[in-house]
Amino acid sequence: MKRILYILFIAGLFFSCTEQAIDLEPKHAILYELSFSTAERCELSIVGCYDAAQSGYYPGNNQRRGYPFGAASVEQGDMKGEDMVNVQQFFAVTYNGTYSTSSPNGQAHWECTYQMINKINIVIEGLRTAAEQGIITEEKAKDGEAEVRFLRALGLHELLVFFSLPYAATPDASHYGVPVSIVPINTIEKVEEAKEAGRATVQATYDQILDDLNYAEQNLRPTRDGGLKISRATKGAAIALKTRVYQHMGKWGDVITESAKIVSTSAPFTSPIGNYTLTTQPEGPFANNSGNTESIFSIENSELDNATNNGSLSQFYSTVRSLVCVSPIIINADFWLESDLRREQLLTRGTYGNINAFWSWKYRAGSKMNDWTPVLRYAEVLLNYAEAEARQNGVTQKAVDLLNAVRNRAVTDLALQFSVSSFADVDVLMTAILQERQIEFLAEGRRWPDIHRLTYDTYAIKSKDGKAGVPDKASWGSMSTASYDPASGVVDPNIIKTPGFNFEDRRYIFPIPLSEITSNPKIAGQQNAGWD
Repeated sequence: MKRILYILFIAGLFFSCTEQAIDLEPKHAILYELSFSTAERCELSIVGCYDAAQSGYYPGNNQRRGYPFGAASVEQGDMKGEDMVNVQQFFAVTYNGTYSTSSPNGQAHWECTYQMINKINIVIEGLRTAAEQGIITEEKAKDGEAEVRFLRALGLHELLVFFSLPYAATPDASHYGVPVSIVPINTIEKVEEAKEAGRATVQATYDQILDDLNYAEQNLRPTRDGGLKISRATKGAAIALKTRVYQHMGKWGDVITESAKIVSTSAPFTSPIGNYTLTTQPEGPFANNSGNTESIFSIENSELDNATNNGSLSQFYSTVRSLVCVSPIIINADFWLESDLRREQLLTRGTYGNINAFWSWKYRAGSKMNDWTPVLRYAEVLLNYAEAEARQNGVTQKAVDLLNAVRNRAVTDLALQFSVSSFADVDVLMTAILQERQIEFLAEGRRWPDIHRLTYDTYAIKSKDGKAGVPDKASWGSMSTASYDPASGVVDPNIIKTPGFNFEDRRYIFPIPLSEITSNPKIAGQQNAGWD
């Protein structure tokens, strides 16, 4: 029988469901032997990996959703924090006691990410073979492999943040990470072989992530033409992601080393690789998704090719569907100054029911659904660098300058801007950096990753019992328009009706989905604590 190039649309990493051919040419299945037979087909296979990153298919149907890097995963990162509010309880399952091993959100997150990873593994093999046969140059093969290995690293890290305890949970990071798949699973025999792997340790998972990113840094282009400089992986994107990865590992010296590659020695900070710099206004990366100087890597969406209404950021975060609003907890925070331009440029008011609430205005496409998903921005690199500098060297001019670079474009009153003398000690500076992250990355899904990485840290975010964990949240059903009192420092305790939990609660990290553990006996014995 002729073999067609199949990317296994498997239930989880290895199993069943359906087989779906990669459509490398519209409306035609391509014989496996021909799938990388021309340079054009090789390029299409790379693009197919970005498509898989944009959105996969929901368990049990053929609808595209916002995993691994669409609106659903961003919202999930916000919902496991306190700064956004479930309006219609669409993602309350991530917070309440009804979540289970068969909940479709966690299942889709796991499955869609591994579907992407398996596509990547098949494409790597195909590109290497194409180079050996002279179909594409060695340089093109390495650049293409570097692109998809960047995506694989991004996917593996995403899985660690949601399905594994943080790096510091054991002294040598020997606790369970996630399965590390780097071999194409495209035959039944390879499925059976893959079942023997089980979950790697967190350390081994990070080792693979860094191996992929080091390869990507070495072989990617410094930049690309037009919007591709943001929507396709570049050398700067690989370095930027390494600053995040080392941050999650608590390797502060490595964060500094990587940051210094793409951050100039003094303000105004720019990158010698890729020419990244902060946009003049806070709204810059969102007002012009494809043409701004700050976005390092984003997932492209267009009116014709997007994650649909179940995976679109503008559908989730605005009054188009009114699923998620901004919480009074962060709106009322006194550390978010009332004159901060991000309040004016990146928030909007809108009424749902009888509440005139605050909504994010980062995603503006509405029914067009063509907002790009922000993954890496230069603002994050600068704040990662500021944190590492503060942790390593205390209150320094460098750390304060890096923090100010992000903050001062929004806080323009000189009397309200920071100087070294603003910080009595490093703890005060660290508090300011972490609060700045809350403001700057609001509605970008970055709150849970910060809660997660800080679990065993001096600066852990606390649950109400004083232990590291997820804070209590405001509940939409208890809120009113009057609940919002910007920058007042006061939150009505009567609206805090959604209880958080500490890191010892099983809900802190997601369970390995039932679809995976029922198909793989080895992983069935490696379930996260409390979910057996």
